Amino acid sequence: MLSLDRRTFVAGAGAVLVSAAALPNAPAFAQDLVCQLPLKSMLRAELLFGRNIGGRFGVTETLWARFLAQEVTPRFPDGLTVVDASGQWRDSASNRIVRERSKILIIAFESAADSQAKLDAVVEAYKKRFRQQSVGVVIRPACAAF
Repeated sequence: MLSLDRRTFVAGAGAVLVSAAALPNAPAFAQDLVCQLPLKSMLRAELLFGRNIGGRFGVTETLWARFLAQEVTPRFPDGLTVVDASGQWRDSASNRIVRERSKILIIAFESAADSQAKLDAVVEAYKKRFRQQSVGVVIRPACAAF
């Protein structure tokens, strides 16, 4: 679980950036987001998934699709977007820059008490299943309509 204070937080390899908007008692800037109809105030989460396992490409399209169906969709059934990407990060153990194919998962959702727990569960499931050091997370306020 991500334990954060009310400030924006950045941490180590595969940096985790989480806006205070996702936290209880978030600062006023997050609570005062004014959206024009038909848009409404929501949160936008971007999860950054590296696809290497042990220094080699390992999370195939089939494995990714299975992970999405088993871990993400049940927690966020209202919809999501997946973008193929190329990423890089500094491995804290070797201090080397690692470049790898990646997936960016974008989810817009209404703030709810269990939203952070659902995101945390997705992150932990990916790390465990694919032996990852970290998953990048970005959360920010947004105006959205579907």
